[in-house]
Amino acid sequence: MKSIVIFFCLTFLFACNGCKNEGFNIFSIEDDKQLGLQLQQEIAANPGDYPVLSETQYSAAYAHIYRMRDSILNSGNVDHKDDFTWEVKIIHDDATLNAFCAPGGYIYVYTGLIKFLDSEDQLAGVLGHEIAHADKRHSTQQLTKSYSISLLLQVVLGENAQLLSEIAQGLVSLKFSRSDESEADEYSVKYLCPTEYNAAGASGFFDKLIQLEQAGGTPQFLSTHPNPDNRVADINAHKTESGCAGAGTFDARYQQLKNSLP
Repeated sequence: MKSIVIFFCLTFLFACNGCKNEGFNIFSIEDDKQLGLQLQQEIAANPGDYPVLSETQYSAAYAHIYRMRDSILNSGNVDHKDDFTWEVKIIHDDATLNAFCAPGGYIYVYTGLIKFLDSEDQLAGVLGHEIAHADKRHSTQQLTKSYSISLLLQVVLGENAQLLSEIAQGLVSLKFSRSDESEADEYSVKYLCPTEYNAAGASGFFDKLIQLEQAGGTPQFLSTHPNPDNRVADINAHKTESGCAGAGTFDARYQQLKNSLP
């Protein structure tokens, strides 16, 4: 049976050699979930590098984040809403302005990013952006391009646990293509458009990052998320073109989230 699977995958790959299907992905939805779970286990086992806040001790902060997540997932525009776990963890690191979402919907947000932002729509825009990376399966598409077909088949067929662990660890610093970033920005707007939020919340976030970068800062987010010059303008244009009516920024409510953090 395994030889049949390998033959099929190799045949499909070579049939697509030279074609422009950038969405080719050797991984299944279940593989995405397994990779995300593996990363979650790696992070949980390394509290020194990833000091995740207790959901019991900081229940108010988690309730706030989960409410925001649910608003995005219930927009009707997340393809894999019911396939992925969409679990959220808050990492206690005030010096890091970052967030990421592993395959399968494992979302991580740093306290540094939460405290850096000014309003709830900005964080909602970031969450939408990261959810889009998982929903559009950008991570496993990038892995499909980056590794040899033989190695990936070992992972898919469960024959190389060490490589699975190495790939999972690398997901934290995985760099996305410019087209993936543009798509994540666009879908952040689409996800937020039916909600009460300003659908271009991500543009406010990127505005702040650009200002920080111009002042000589080096935001961690930009190390894995390239920042084209027209990014803010594109996000605002997507909102205008979509006719999004929501305008909520919820500054006071967002301050409550900040106050609930250590």
